[in-house]
Amino acid sequence: MPDPSVLAALAAAIDANWDREVAWLQSVVRFPSLRGQEAPCQDWIAREFVERGWAVDRYTLSDVAMSHLPGFAPVMDTDYADAVQVVATLRTPQPEGRSLVLQGHVDVVPEGPHDMWTYPPFGAEIRDGFIYGRGASDMKLGVAAMVFALDALKTAGYAPAADVYVQTVTEEECTGNGALSTLARGYRADACLIPEPTGNALTRAHVGVMWFRLRVRGVPVHVAQAQSGSNAILSAFALVQALQALTARINERAKSHPLFSVVPDPIKFNPGVIRGGDWASSTPSWCEVDCRIGVLPGTDLADARQEVLDTVVAAAKGDGFLANNPPEVVWNGFQADAYHLEPGSDAEAVLATAHEAVFGTSLGERRSTAVNDTRFYGVYYGMPALCYGPVGSGGHGFDECGDLANLKRTTLTIATFIADWCGLRVV
Repeated sequence: MPDPSVLAALAAAIDANWDREVAWLQSVVRFPSLRGQEAPCQDWIAREFVERGWAVDRYTLSDVAMSHLPGFAPVMDTDYADAVQVVATLRTPQPEGRSLVLQGHVDVVPEGPHDMWTYPPFGAEIRDGFIYGRGASDMKLGVAAMVFALDALKTAGYAPAADVYVQTVTEEECTGNGALSTLARGYRADACLIPEPTGNALTRAHVGVMWFRLRVRGVPVHVAQAQSGSNAILSAFALVQALQALTARINERAKSHPLFSVVPDPIKFNPGVIRGGDWASSTPSWCEVDCRIGVLPGTDLADARQEVLDTVVAAAKGDGFLANNPPEVVWNGFQADAYHLEPGSDAEAVLATAHEAVFGTSLGERRSTAVNDTRFYGVYYGMPALCYGPVGSGGHGFDECGDLANLKRTTLTIATFIADWCGLRVV
């Protein structure tokens, strides 16, 4: 178990810094760091890291060659020259403990209509112990926890006895290429902790995820003669229904999966964006649907892609126009492998003792039907990668929020984990 005197000192330091931590979190949430618009938030964070005396590496994804690396996702509809990444390094003169990556993402998904939020989505308002805003839970809450865990060590008179890399990345919500870029840039450690909003449970496994775009064409005619043309939107709808049926079949297979049999319908399919047509009185000549589908651990992504393609081809044969004018499937965004954290690592054991010391309960675990960045460290680089973080709700929905009382305890847990994993030196 952690040294009680160290735990008490860290708790006192977090109390002393608490108002500053909440204000810092509010500042980060107020940045509308949507895809392609993350640079102002990242630049602010970089300055914050410099003020702490940390060595900062600020770069963009266009600066990094990584398309040849495992896990790279194809990119569409954005300019990587605007995709700013930040890595701060805390060097130890004579390392004695184990090194650590603390990583969080600052990119957020679109907020939707503002009038459907109770509080402004980038207002960072606090009500009844919760902070509201897009990204408050997913995952700026966790970013604040990891930064102020290190601040707590300093306030208590300590520094890590091993090198620590503090990373704020982008592209987590769509490709994962931000996390991959840090590895392409050469950053390595003995373990990685990503404080996503897991409700203080350890993510034992997550599914893989693939994004793709269906492109459908049609023959436009005046709607008065609709029977003589074709309707690309209706044709696309038939393909979506076929993919829904595929998802149901995969979830039947999942009932015997060694990791996900305990999770009802773990594979999710979502047609998330649709564009098409030019005029309400003309049958649409084009339609594009951006889709997301999960992948069970143990399934090769190439095989999963082929299953999608086979489904689309079979469905197209039932459409009078598409049978002779096949739809196109474009793979863009996530091509993400699943990840399973094998039990028994030292990193997990240290996290479990830190959690128990702060919360007084055993560390629980979860299996996620979404994806996170741990796969890069665990699957491709052999680092134990822990996904564990605070309590939040409403991610990707309206009134997203984070629990501030829980944030304080999570900050203490992460500080305790750093102390035990990296070791401490008196400063």
